Amino acid sequence: MPQTLTVSNDKDSGPEIFASIQGEGINVGAPTAFLRLAHCNLSCIWCDTKYTWDWQKFDIRIETRKMDLSEIEALIDNLHMSRLVITGGEPLMQQGNLRELLVNLYNKGYSLEIETNGTIQPDSILVEVTEFWNVSPKMSNSLLDFNVRIRNNALKEFAKLPNAYFKFVIQDSADIAEVKKMIDVFRIPKERIFLMPQGNTMALINRINYWLLPICVSEGYRYSPRLHIALWEDQRGR
Repeated sequence: MPQTLTVSNDKDSGPEIFASIQGEGINVGAPTAFLRLAHCNLSCIWCDTKYTWDWQKFDIRIETRKMDLSEIEALIDNLHMSRLVITGGEPLMQQGNLRELLVNLYNKGYSLEIETNGTIQPDSILVEVTEFWNVSPKMSNSLLDFNVRIRNNALKEFAKLPNAYFKFVIQDSADIAEVKKMIDVFRIPKERIFLMPQGNTMALINRINYWLLPICVSEGYRYSPRLHIALWEDQRGR
């Protein structure tokens, strides 16, 4: 039986496999293909992709579809991009079936980037073929219990990877102390830290930027914009 992945649907009910630019993190601004997978093991209060996992508010039959790997691969190839970002939801919930797809794409010469919340240890084959990891550990501003959002073993594994970058969603100045504690506990090099303002409108983001940018400068952290919000606001498939 062919392997499948559960893919999120876009606003037009097609699979959320699309070409755009990377809006966050280490490769911000780069032309990129995106594959958005459904399901997540967390439920952050401010999540902007709740349609990929919140089945109390969204209909899973409308918002997702199961697709054969060969079908997904063909759609990605048709976008004619050299870089692919796998996002979600939480992609590593499906890493068993994701492995074959990414090995095939890697062998074709794709640069692969995976976005994850850092709660699931990555498969060794995915580690081998992935060029960049965008790891976004969730902080207390997500309103999740600590033991749900922070998994020490997984974060320690990611911290060991030289190509894993850590992106923290910042809502207020109290979050900075929490970031510093995580850096110390998991021994994350400062040059692999990104601070990103929380918000799905530029008005909210700029309110945080006012005090966040000086902190990045003084502490030596990288700043991550939310470029897709600046360009398209909070739209799917962008």
